[in-house]
Order: sequence, then C-alpha cells, then structure tokens
Amino acid sequence: MTAATGTPTKPGAAADDADKNPTPPAKRARGETLFFALRSKKFLVSATILLVLAFIAIFGPLIDSTDPVAQGGLPMRHPTLELGNWFGSTYFGDDVFSQFANGLRASFFVGFLGGGLAAVIGMGVGFVAGYRGGWLDEILNMITNIFLVIPTLAVLLVITSYLAARGVLFEAVFVGLFSWPWAARAIRAQTFSLRSREFIDLAKLSGRSGWKVILFEIAPNMSSYLFLTYILLFGGAILLAASLDFIGLGPTGGMSLGLMMYNSVTYGAALQLGIWWWFIPPGIGIIALVGALYVMNVGLDEIFNPKLRDI
Repeated sequence: MTAATGTPTKPGAAADDADKNPTPPAKRARGETLFFALRSKKFLVSATILLVLAFIAIFGPLIDSTDPVAQGGLPMRHPTLELGNWFGSTYFGDDVFSQFANGLRASFFVGFLGGGLAAVIGMGVGFVAGYRGGWLDEILNMITNIFLVIPTLAVLLVITSYLAARGVLFEAVFVGLFSWPWAARAIRAQTFSLRSREFIDLAKLSGRSGWKVILFEIAPNMSSYLFLTYILLFGGAILLAASLDFIGLGPTGGMSLGLMMYNSVTYGAALQLGIWWWFIPPGIGIIALVGALYVMNVGLDEIFNPKLRDI
C-alpha cells in the first residue's frame, strides 16, 4: 500500500516508529500514578471528604453571611432546614453553621500556612544537614533537638501574656515554627542515603554547586516523600491549633473549630444546656479533616510505592 503522498510504506513501519519514539519515562510514570490513584479507595474517599470540607470552607460563609460572633439571634434554636439555621444557634444566639464554615476556613488556613512554614524550615534544615554533613550537620542537629524539647505550651503562655489580641495568622506562624523538627530529621536521613548515589557524584563532577545539586537532583528524587511529609505537617498543624484553641490559647478574634469546642465546653453546652448541635459539628469537622488527611497520606504512600500496592 502507499500513503496519500504516494510514498510507499511497509508493514510494521508504525511499530518501528513507536519503538523509535517510546513514551517518555516521566509521562509514563505520571500515567501510572494516575491509574493507581483512580483505583485507590483510600485516596478517593479521603479526597472526596477534603473536597466537601473545602467547599464548605470556601462557599459556606458566602451562602450564610451571618457574622459568626454576632450575638442577638434567637438563642438555643434547634437545627432546621431553614437557611441560616441549618446547625441551630448557640446559647448566645450565634449561628452555628456560620461559625462552623468560618472555623473550617481558619483550619485550612492554619494547615496551609503553618504546615507550609514547617515544611520549608524542615526541608531546608534536613537538606543542608544531610548533604553537607560534618560540623554543619552537628550544629543543625543540635538546633533541631533544642526545638524538639522546647515545651510549646509554656512558650505560648509566655507569648500570649504580652499580646492583647491574637489572630489566626499568629497561630499559623507559631504552629509552623514549632512543628518542623521531625520533618527535618526524616528529610536529613533520606538525603544521607541519596548523597552517595552515582548521579549525585556525576552532578558534582559536572560543576554544579551544592544548592543546585539539592534543588535539581536530590529534591526531585524525593518529591513524593516531600509531598507526603507536607500532608502530615498540614494535618498536624490543624490538630495542634485545635488543641491550643480548646484550652483557650487560640485566636482572640475570629472563629475556629477548636474555639467552638472551647466555648461549648466553657458554657456547659453538653452537660447543662443540652445544646448538642454546638459541640458536635466542630468535633466531627476536626476528626473528618485530620482523619482524611492521614488516610490520604496512607493511600498516596501505596500509590507512590510499588511495594505497597495491593490494588
């Protein structure tokens, strides 16, 4: 047969062309990762939960624009299908759904910023310590150990005694500054194992500087591990912030899920007033958000690591 241009073609020519132009390894790896991701129940379920919670956090305050700390509504209303009363109201007449949506938004913000700050510090310390080694590694390791033993609660108590007001931004930064040590240690150990590989030696021989070797050789080979580390830091930041809020050390302005729990317990919503709809939504929100992040971490670990795939 001949092609439309009249140039003769022989059988198997298409196969020969395919052999000459195979699928790039990076593209093939992405396709394989997507294939296993779509088959992972852990990843799909956790991703769905996170998307639903993110939707509420983004659009909830727009749907119900009630001020979450505005008092003056009817107190202790039971939840109904009426707009503006889906989750009922508190002892002071605050709209619980508005508090829940704004609290979710604050939790995502703390996780994104606090977890991101911890990831940046942990990656920087871990990469430098693991790649350089020697006296620099000893100094960075000493600093990491100091942050590991610093009592976070005591530090926050000292700081808050000098602050008249605290916001969610302050909480996110504080959480990020005290959440990075374990990530630095884990990344340092991974960097130690990679720095002796042949491709690292070739990069050094080619004249690449240390930071370029870390940025373009070591970090890409740890990309999936770094992503999983960030997910854990994201969830850990949310959980730590909720714990601080629950004991009354959270933001003095605005709203968060932990602060909702703190207020409901402080004013006896469960034991004295029977306002179960005040403390159950934030509790379920924290459990669902942090739990989905950790389940997603397990699912992604199975997707990225062929040895763990059972799907």
